[in-house]
Amino acid sequence: MSGQDFTYPEVGATWDAERPAGYRHLRVRTLVGTGPAAMRNASDALMEFWMHRALPVRVRASAPRAEPGVSVEMGLGLGPFRLNAPCRVVWTREEDRRAGWAYGTLPGHPQSGEEAFVVHRDDEDEVWLTVTSFSRPATAPARLAGPLGPLAQRAYARRCGAVLRRLARP
Repeated sequence: MSGQDFTYPEVGATWDAERPAGYRHLRVRTLVGTGPAAMRNASDALMEFWMHRALPVRVRASAPRAEPGVSVEMGLGLGPFRLNAPCRVVWTREEDRRAGWAYGTLPGHPQSGEEAFVVHRDDEDEVWLTVTSFSRPATAPARLAGPLGPLAQRAYARRCGAVLRRLARP
């Protein structure tokens, strides 16, 4: 996918393990269940944005399921304190033992970079969510947040795992 409109040049870089230099990197892994039913439930909850909605985050997406090119706006907070974060899905992956997607930030997002959400079922039949990102502040308020920004991102990733664990139950 072209980098048109994205706020960073390394579009799609969360697909592999190499995250670009010059950004803060995050990787949070959470056990969400065991077995094929948990994998199926976790995959659907992730790909259809139910995990994010259950956080709760307001999600406005241009399609009901994550696919490359789908526009997504995440809204955190309430009323005048709502933080809107426009992004676009840059890649998706759906296989028997692995499913996920990544979004890239668009103008107006407080961060610049990419975040991926992937569930996979390992050889021990355990189902894991891995949240991976690279980002840097893109707005003055995000820069002023200083070290609170990365702490909030890590807390958000952990919350994603806790919510997906509940949604993945057979």
